[in-house]
Amino acid sequence: MVVSLGRYILPFCKLNKYGKVQKQFVRYDSLQSSPKILEHLKRKSLLRVRGNTVSNFLQGLITNDMKHFEEGSANIYALFLNIKGRVMCDVIIYRSQENNVYYIECDSRVADPLQKHLKMYRVRRKIDIDNLEDTVNVWVLFDPLSVTSKHNYQNKQELEGLIFPCGTLNNKVSKVVDDIMMYQDPRFSDLGIRILADSNIDKAQITKHLNSNVLDSTDNITHKAFRYKLGVPEGVDDLPPGKPLPLEVNCDYMHGISFHKGCYIGQELTARTYHTGVVRKRLMPLLFDEVPNKSFSYDDKILNESGVVVGKFRGIENQYGLGLMRIVESLNAKSLSLLDIKLKVSKPTWWPQESRAQSISG
Repeated sequence: MVVSLGRYILPFCKLNKYGKVQKQFVRYDSLQSSPKILEHLKRKSLLRVRGNTVSNFLQGLITNDMKHFEEGSANIYALFLNIKGRVMCDVIIYRSQENNVYYIECDSRVADPLQKHLKMYRVRRKIDIDNLEDTVNVWVLFDPLSVTSKHNYQNKQELEGLIFPCGTLNNKVSKVVDDIMMYQDPRFSDLGIRILADSNIDKAQITKHLNSNVLDSTDNITHKAFRYKLGVPEGVDDLPPGKPLPLEVNCDYMHGISFHKGCYIGQELTARTYHTGVVRKRLMPLLFDEVPNKSFSYDDKILNESGVVVGKFRGIENQYGLGLMRIVESLNAKSLSLLDIKLKVSKPTWWPQESRAQSISG
């Protein structure tokens, strides 16, 4: 599904240091009146990678296919893997208005290790890799109510862990004005808009370009809680370097893996799993009746009514959590608990709605 940035952003036409932008007209409709939250993602950093061979260079390091940019995509979601096929970090890669320049958004805590990783594999290529942590901020604009009506914690879909080669959302729209770059989130449309802005640009300056009523995030409505409600992992807390497997964290469902490109670091295990056809465990959203009064640790066991382990805890924000769950067993459980705290698990509505009997396309 392709969703226009028009529901979020006012039309503009302006030249700036990022290059020329064509005028785009926005159609106003009822969707645009829904209040959105604009939040500065303080734990995000940008690396800028540039050079004549930068696309081929990144092609051999990420799970997604850089050829999507040749087809007009504005950004893509991807993972960097280690040589054992485990997730090193998750990223969003943005095409710049300049030729042969890309921005890589990552968790700030892996920015330096990722920069070193890129430099190690750069070898003798003429590629510059710069950390823009102090010069560019990452923001997100999202609608906290966009999934409320969809998430009723009922499990009507037939999907049972099938691997789904989604490819790309084919997002071809990006907008630039006053040193502010705006892109639709490449994973799926409910996640809203990613905004890259010079560090001297404040919230008010961004807001004036948005075609929405903008609210402040609160303790109950943060982007992290919003992601957990959807069942979306992001960053070091959810994806500790060297531990997760790409398919178990739903990278295929979030358009982040190409199963048809050439070799890349860590590909072998992912490709082998893909050819088996099914992943039995996946990250899924957890819902607690109220905010738990005790703390949990990564890998704490989630039990069904018989005391059988059906999942492991990954993270929590308010009453929303993430768990690596055995899909069938957890959905069929009569009750679930984590350290004697009751919880529910749901199958995300954004997962592909493919029947069990449907074969995987090659």
